[in-house]
Amino acid sequence: MSQLPHLHEASAHHAADASRTSAPATGRVVIVSASVGAGHDGAAAQLALRLAGLGLAVDRWDFLDLIPAGLGPLVSECYRRLLTIAPSAYQRIYSSTESTGRPGPLIRLIQRSTHRRLLRRLPPDTRAVVATYPIAGQVLGSLRRRGRLAVPAAVYLTDFSVHPLWVAPGVDLHLAAHPVPAEQARAHGAERVAVAGPVVDPRFTPTTGALRTAARERFGLPPGAPLALLVAGSWGVGEVAKVAAEVRATGAAVPVVVCGKNRALAERLRADGIDHAFGWVEDMPGLMHACDVLVQNAGGLTSLEALACGLPVVSYRCIPGHGLTNAAALDQAGLAPWVRDPAELASVLAAMVDGPTGRRYREAGLALHRDASGPAAAIAAVAGVAVSDTAPPDAAPQPLIPAQRQHSERRAAPARNLTPRLPGHRPGRRLGVALAALTATAWLSTAGTQLAVAYGGFDAVDAEHTGRAYLVVHPPHGEHLDDATLHALSAVKAAVSIDTAEAAADPGEVRRFAAAGLTLVNAGYGPPYQTGIVTRRDSVEAGAGALRSATGAASAFFLSSRDVDALDLGLAAYHHEHLVVPDLRIACGSAATPQLKPGQIVLVECGSADPAGLTTTLNRLLTSHRPPRLGALTTLS
Repeated sequence: MSQLPHLHEASAHHAADASRTSAPATGRVVIVSASVGAGHDGAAAQLALRLAGLGLAVDRWDFLDLIPAGLGPLVSECYRRLLTIAPSAYQRIYSSTESTGRPGPLIRLIQRSTHRRLLRRLPPDTRAVVATYPIAGQVLGSLRRRGRLAVPAAVYLTDFSVHPLWVAPGVDLHLAAHPVPAEQARAHGAERVAVAGPVVDPRFTPTTGALRTAARERFGLPPGAPLALLVAGSWGVGEVAKVAAEVRATGAAVPVVVCGKNRALAERLRADGIDHAFGWVEDMPGLMHACDVLVQNAGGLTSLEALACGLPVVSYRCIPGHGLTNAAALDQAGLAPWVRDPAELASVLAAMVDGPTGRRYREAGLALHRDASGPAAAIAAVAGVAVSDTAPPDAAPQPLIPAQRQHSERRAAPARNLTPRLPGHRPGRRLGVALAALTATAWLSTAGTQLAVAYGGFDAVDAEHTGRAYLVVHPPHGEHLDDATLHALSAVKAAVSIDTAEAAADPGEVRRFAAAGLTLVNAGYGPPYQTGIVTRRDSVEAGAGALRSATGAASAFFLSSRDVDALDLGLAAYHHEHLVVPDLRIACGSAATPQLKPGQIVLVECGSADPAGLTTTLNRLLTSHRPPRLGALTTLS
């Protein structure tokens, strides 16, 4: 690994000064981003402008293009669906990788599959490679550690908080926007970290009275009312409708909502009476100039753009994972308060719109941008190239080198690789890549799906943060429960799982359960509640049909052992069933009585036991170990 120029631990400013000479800069920098949302690409675009302003040639690549067999869009779509359909699943996966500090098997497979492609596409005059996407950074670090990447590598941290996957061993430099993420990167093991400040589009400038008036007229906004701008990323994810309604109810500000590419969300908001709901907005600087406060849920690039405009930022009802950690980091840095209690929303909005609190946060945001040296000169220093004296810090006059793929050109083909075939490259290797791609696809549709379900994924109910326990009882086969037992089950808000054989053999008993007010759960073909790859494939369908035949109504839940794949999930979604994955399974009549814990879904399996065994088990569960409060499964759907 090449020797690095000295970089001050607290700032990249000294590196920028030391690297400036009278000689013009030469060489090329390659930036690897990813079209996963808009933040990574947005930061990459601004880095490219600033590096080009310093006289460097710049190429921008989309990491998703490097993934074989065209699987990149699938990776992005899986991430989007986790955030929109199963946010609790994303939170658990995020927390899991945060605690282990290393990527999972699928991510490692994706990393390895991109190594050769990345190296082949590097132009011969490349002096440094920069990642604005964590998995791309991991790839660069791996190649540097193995000695396969001869030029320095850097990672620009686009998030204000730092997940361990952002820190890539082997990378020469990690660049942060503020000391808070810089310290987090060091805590995760980053060896060289510099605080270089944020990079945002130069159009995001401090607002003035004239700019505000003109912008409100241009967007058709009320001229005199306080306006709260609500943003939810390019995908429009999170509790946007709820936040808009809550902001409106405070009376402190009129909500102005940007839904990104989520047109359905914009239409829903307008139907709910939110008058100012926009889809994708090209003139975001103008819209920020028009508003008085920004309410955000992800803490990404949009928050930094607002701070550059002097628009105070409030974090509220943040999306899982990086949304929560970014909110905490922005709060810690004194740049944006994080409202955790809805009862405080009105007072915080009022204080931010008008008063000393809002002025203090405006000044802090402006200072973040005003006092930053910028990362371009630090990247040039790492690359070992000189920067012209005539070039201002991080100059960005015009976009000189366009990205290979912009958001509006999502399907454009990547540039052809004209590098001659390397010695030893055989067509058989292409077959290996194709097989690896098929393996990854199969993993996503089977094992990957199972992993997501194990973490509360997709449309699985999640009891973890409720503070209650939830009982599901699979009643004894061929036995009738007496009225007292039914009353007891109803009193503890238990659900009853019914398999196909039970529903077909005794539909009258199933109707008794429904009449007693018990929630019915589709148990498919019964224990072990598996669907299988070939056999038992129609378990979801058969159970749903049997319950519908017995009661005339559909079940809202499907009991799963986590052995489900994408087809099973599609069937469950078709029948409008939520997955129920037990955390604890207890045999009916067992002498051992485990302790119930808050956040658990507990399955009591009776099998061939008599009804008295069920009564005994319930009594033990509810009278020992001070059990938590019990909840109804329907409250989790």
